[in-house]
Amino acid sequence: MTRSGGFRGQRPTRRPAAPAPTATGKVRRAQMITTYGVGSMIAIDEASYIVAGLEDWKVNRGEQTHEPRLQRALGVSQLYLPPAESPYYGAALRRFPNFYSCQRCTLLQPYGRFGGKDSTCACGGSLIPSRFVLACEDGHLGDFPYWAWVHRGAQDVDPCKKDLRMITTGRTASLRSIEIVCGCGRKASMQGAFRRNELRRLRIRCSGGRPWLRGDQGVAGCTKAPRTMQRGSSAAWFGVVRSSLAIPPWSTKVQKLIDLHYAMWRGESDDVIERQAKNANLISSNVTAQHIIEAVRRREKIEAPEPSDEADLDLDLKTEEYEQLCAPTNTNEVDEGDDFECRPIDGDVPFPEIGQVMLVTRLREVRVLQSFTRVEPPSAADAATRRAALSTSELDWLPAMEVAGEGVFVRLSEERLRAWESQPEVGVRVKQIIRNDEKLLARRAEASGRPAASSRVSARSILIHTLAHLLINEWSLDSGYSASAMRERLYTGDGMAGLLIYTATSDSAGSLGGIVRQGDPARLRRTLTSALKRATWCSADPLCMESGASGSDGLNLAACHVCTLLPETSCELNNTLLDRGLLIGWPEQPQLGFFSPS
Repeated sequence: MTRSGGFRGQRPTRRPAAPAPTATGKVRRAQMITTYGVGSMIAIDEASYIVAGLEDWKVNRGEQTHEPRLQRALGVSQLYLPPAESPYYGAALRRFPNFYSCQRCTLLQPYGRFGGKDSTCACGGSLIPSRFVLACEDGHLGDFPYWAWVHRGAQDVDPCKKDLRMITTGRTASLRSIEIVCGCGRKASMQGAFRRNELRRLRIRCSGGRPWLRGDQGVAGCTKAPRTMQRGSSAAWFGVVRSSLAIPPWSTKVQKLIDLHYAMWRGESDDVIERQAKNANLISSNVTAQHIIEAVRRREKIEAPEPSDEADLDLDLKTEEYEQLCAPTNTNEVDEGDDFECRPIDGDVPFPEIGQVMLVTRLREVRVLQSFTRVEPPSAADAATRRAALSTSELDWLPAMEVAGEGVFVRLSEERLRAWESQPEVGVRVKQIIRNDEKLLARRAEASGRPAASSRVSARSILIHTLAHLLINEWSLDSGYSASAMRERLYTGDGMAGLLIYTATSDSAGSLGGIVRQGDPARLRRTLTSALKRATWCSADPLCMESGASGSDGLNLAACHVCTLLPETSCELNNTLLDRGLLIGWPEQPQLGFFSPS
């Protein structure tokens, strides 16, 4: 079972005699990376909180995970597991939003001004946190400015200092039925609060608030337009999660042994390494001093400087993984403690369009929370400008999770792929998605004040991504795993044309053999044939197949929830850049699908 992580409403005091703080709530450890990370909001009972910065987390320094390639790329020396439920460890919480309303007397004001006890008003009514907050694209967050809203942005006059009340008329289900009433007689409904430019029109500016950071006074002079959001909106927090697979030599048992000591041993003599390895009790009948020395020297030789361009971070990591996935692991060198093993299938590939199939019988993936954004998901156009800080000052560690499992790697035939993507009709169809992607990148680049990045979308990247979705949907019917229990990892950069479908669980259920069996040639032929047959028809056709643009920001063509989309946790690209027409053909060119009969 996955261990839970604990949340705390206050930081542990430094006085030894003081009791440990009580836990406010708990979530799964993995959720503290993907859903309830630093800066996200969480509802516990009838209260609402924001997860505090890393300086307020009490992590167990003995619970680490190691992935040298990822640590080097992110510039940190340690990766700690999120704190588990414990009297001594936990992630701190702060109350947010600050505004609450009373269900009985409808009073709307900061939480600390209510005179009741145990989250009640002086009138005895229960308190509920504000439904509405303000956020901007730079990650800032604040309470909704109810006074400025009801007084229509009159920030240049003295406030009337009358009590505000939130009254729900119940006449409709729209925001028009929620009224903010001031004691001075002014009132305004919440209708229009979610319009993109409404707050700017009322001269309501972003406060630059970062309530998750200790002692933060906000960022003065933020020029981004604030946006009204529901407190529980998915757009209120997008985690920037980096991940990589543990691959040789980093995945070997000896390399894992030296992880804690490598920084100290780098550049040292063999004698020093041998002596310190013995003192650390790393020497055994299976691991000799020479093994450790060779592992240190090998890491020194292959270590490269961290990528200079953050936009290429994922590409650099995946290029190394792709090379390992294409090359069978030497079974004579695989140890019981190794994290990575792959081997070719027994037999020929089931389709001429497929160049190689590898069975990944062991893998370990490390996922690191690097930062987060709000309002808009992160993109290459704003690589680092919109990333919100996880701590007040720079720390040398980040929270991370590791998952163990298995998978199947499929590489398409490079010869057939080049011939297919060189056809003009394919380029014309893909150009529709590329244009929409360039518009999105240009809009985000303009908002961040950076030059627009060029689109990296290509015919092969859409093809491979869509194929991964079809296989996951098909294997969810055949393997015993749900679609949400599988993930895709796409390799579509220069010189790459593959996909890895693998289990993504943080317990032993991810390595029971159900996915590896899907790589058997006969089974793969059957499931891929079935997936392609399903892709030829969608119950939303002809609208789905003939759509000129669909999905978020028009980044899909023939792809919808009925035929192609996956649970968000399974997809690398938020269910965008998909088109089943490229696999099986489209009405005008049914013969131009990559898998269309010749």
